[in-house]
Amino acid sequence: MRKLQRTSSQRKALLRDLTTDLIVHERIQTTEARAKEVRSTVEKMITLGKRGDLHARRKAAAYIRRELVTSTDAEGNENTIFALQKLFDDVAPRYAERQGGYTRIMKMGPRRGDGAPIVIIELV
Repeated sequence: MRKLQRTSSQRKALLRDLTTDLIVHERIQTTEARAKEVRSTVEKMITLGKRGDLHARRKAAAYIRRELVTSTDAEGNENTIFALQKLFDDVAPRYAERQGGYTRIMKMGPRRGDGAPIVIIELV
């Protein structure tokens, strides 16, 4: 596990935020080291979402931030749901037939300020 030059509490908060953001937006831009770390947590959350029972929902709720998501349904109506609900209702059913490998990391190039390698991590 990478330490990302942070204390354990800062590292846990960073990974929780990135995991929630990836579930909400389905595509985020970050550094390569962070993306490789957040990939494992996102895949674990999607696996919990595929299980779908109460215990899996509570384990995911303990990790994912309580963040509101505005989504639009087929008729064009806007619904406001939480990131956890989006995980269990929208994201996880997409991967019902897939055995892992729910994310993709694409390299973008170096960051302008410090040359850190930037990537886009997205749900497949």
